[in-house]
Amino acid sequence: MLKQKFDVGGMDCEHCVANVERAVKELSGISEVEVSLEEESMVVDFDDAVVNIQAIIDAVVEAGYEAALAS
Repeated sequence: MLKQKFDVGGMDCEHCVANVERAVKELSGISEVEVSLEEESMVVDFDDAVVNIQAIIDAVVEAGYEAALAS
């Protein structure tokens, strides 16, 4: 399992947080997703043998938000 932090942009309410969490949790290999509206970030626990970082970013983008590895 791997734990990775991402920067997430475009969220402005708790509904956005729920949308991002749902989009990522739908991917195989995800064990936990914590999204912070205040920090505009997300921490994901995932099995890197099943899902990769780009797939997680793509899921957030497809949900209508911006995502990148935290700097």
